[in-house]
Order: sequence, then structure tokens, then C-alpha cells
Amino acid sequence: MYGWRARIGLIVPSSNTTMESEFWKLVPEGVTIHTSRIRLVEVIPKALRDMATESLKAAEDLATAEVDIIVYGCTTGSLLEGIEWEQKLRTSIEEQTGIKTITTALAVIEALHALNISKLVVATPYIEELNQLERKFLEDSGFRVLNIKGLNIIKNTDIGRQPPWTAYRLVREIFVPEADGVFISCTNFRTIEIIELLEKDLKRPVISSNTASLWLALRKLGISPNIKGFGRLLGGV
Repeated sequence: MYGWRARIGLIVPSSNTTMESEFWKLVPEGVTIHTSRIRLVEVIPKALRDMATESLKAAEDLATAEVDIIVYGCTTGSLLEGIEWEQKLRTSIEEQTGIKTITTALAVIEALHALNISKLVVATPYIEELNQLERKFLEDSGFRVLNIKGLNIIKNTDIGRQPPWTAYRLVREIFVPEADGVFISCTNFRTIEIIELLEKDLKRPVISSNTASLWLALRKLGISPNIKGFGRLLGGV
């Protein structure tokens, strides 16, 4: 049986072409990924709000696969309206399905705490409006955002087309020595190939939306990641 160790149910935007592939490259033996999609074409606030209305149906579909945990795999989509928005989104899915649920936004917060990162720089593919919403969410959660910059990409499939070195170069551009660590935001932004390189070059821990999401999902499942080559978080904090 596939998923004999655990089954992760993943809710992703319909136009996301990265998160599943990165999860499949990273998951430990015996863990499987099962995906449900909710419609999103452009990464803008209204579309993200509209997308969230489909989350319960997507979660119900995943529940029929008897998954062990549900991950709402969208960063800005899970922090859009602040801390209470994230909490309501997560708890509504849990109440509807009876399955433990996490969001990418929650995973990022937990990962930053685990790595003792309090001051950070944030690299994103987003428009400035979403960057400022993300800054507010992180700062309301107790972190200090020293720098945040996006690529101003609206179409989600265009985000998915970015090569990993795009994220690398963006992080190097915005990094400041005062930062305790780096967060690369967006589950559709390809990153896993360059996380360990950035950690070596900057001498700081680096997390992405996808590494944080998978890390927290495995932690909630009682599975130690011990996944080498993709940064401190997955390698064992």
C-alpha cells in the first residue's frame, strides 16, 4: 500500500506547478502526497479570497482518501487577512473533516521559531500589495522583517516557470547582515535546489514555503524528516 507510513493531503491553487513536485522529491520513504486543487489564475488579493471559498470542498475530497493530515498549500492565501484569517481557515477545515490541518502560513511561523529566527529578509514573486500583507502578518506574529522584495509577477503559472537561480539571486540582492535568517515565500516558487547553497553562502538558515510546510506536516505526523541536502530545517533542527 502506498502511504503505509503516512498520507499527506495537499490543497494547492489550481495553477500551482511546483509544490507537488518539490514535496515528492523530499518526502521520506512510506509517505505519499494526495492533492486537491482550488481555482486560482492570478496571485492578487481578490482571487486569493475567492479561492479560499473552495477550501472546504477540496478538504472533503481529500478526506475520502483517508489522509492523515491536510496542508493548505498557499502562503499568501493563508495569511491574507491576518492571524485570525489563518486560524479560521485551518480550524474550519479541521471541523469539517475531522483531520488535523496546517497552513503554509502557520508552518512558516513554526519553522522560524524552530530556527531561532527573529529578524529576517523575505524574497517573494509577489506584487507589492501582497508583500505588505505578508510583512504585516509576520510582524504581527512577533518577527522583524528587515527587507522584503518581490518580482511583481501576477500570473501564477509565470511564477512556476521561474528557475531556482531566480530565487537565489533575489535573496542575495536583499540580504542584510543583521538578518538571523531568510524566508523565500510562495509554494509555487521553485527553491529547493538553492536553499543549501544560500545557507553556505550567507551563513544563515533559509526556509521556503514548501520546506516549512513539509517540515511541519511531518512533525505533526510524528515523523522525523532527517532529509539531507535541502537546508537545516529538513536536515534536523
